[in-house]
Amino acid sequence: MSEEIVTLKSPITDQDHVAGPASAAITLVEYGNFECLQCGGAYRSLKQIRDVLADELRLVFRNFPMVQTHPRSLRAAEAAEAAAAQGQFWEMHDQLFTHQQALEDRDVLRYAKRLGLDTERFTRELAENVFLPKVQSAYEQSLFDEHVTGTPTIYLNGIRYTGTTDVQSLLEAIKQSDTEGRIQLPEKASQIRQLLRKLKQGRAALVGIVQ
Repeated sequence: MSEEIVTLKSPITDQDHVAGPASAAITLVEYGNFECLQCGGAYRSLKQIRDVLADELRLVFRNFPMVQTHPRSLRAAEAAEAAAAQGQFWEMHDQLFTHQQALEDRDVLRYAKRLGLDTERFTRELAENVFLPKVQSAYEQSLFDEHVTGTPTIYLNGIRYTGTTDVQSLLEAIKQSDTEGRIQLPEKASQIRQLLRKLKQGRAALVGIVQ
């Protein structure tokens, strides 16, 4: 029996958090939460994949805090929205995923300072739960429209992806989703691994030069 194809019901709008051009070959939508360790793994994979694909990948992140299993995920989502209000959603997104074990108010305030946000405004909006209705509304829409029940839930060009989120598996799935053949990757898994090793080495060399 073939696996059922599940499609994305909620179109991408200007209310979404988007990184990458609309002209990209692949649009990857992730329903995630900042305390979920599997989402943290996906974040690290996608960071490498973005280095490989550049403008051929458009990322969309939708908050789906699961407070029963991840009690700090709701506050982290609010912090991300507060940063978004100051034009730095993705910068806060990266901070939260990089420091998943530190998501208390004092921690997210430290990240806000690190990013140069207006911390007085940031603190006030968190204290007043300004973005809680937005997060809750998005959560309910994801639950009822998309039937999202866990994180990360990923869609590639509107089709739900059910595989693992390691770099190699995601890259292979992305290549398969590129029906126009715009993304050029090695055919063999061993060659993909070699490409990623070269990328890491190049980044390390670049860091050395910068330092």
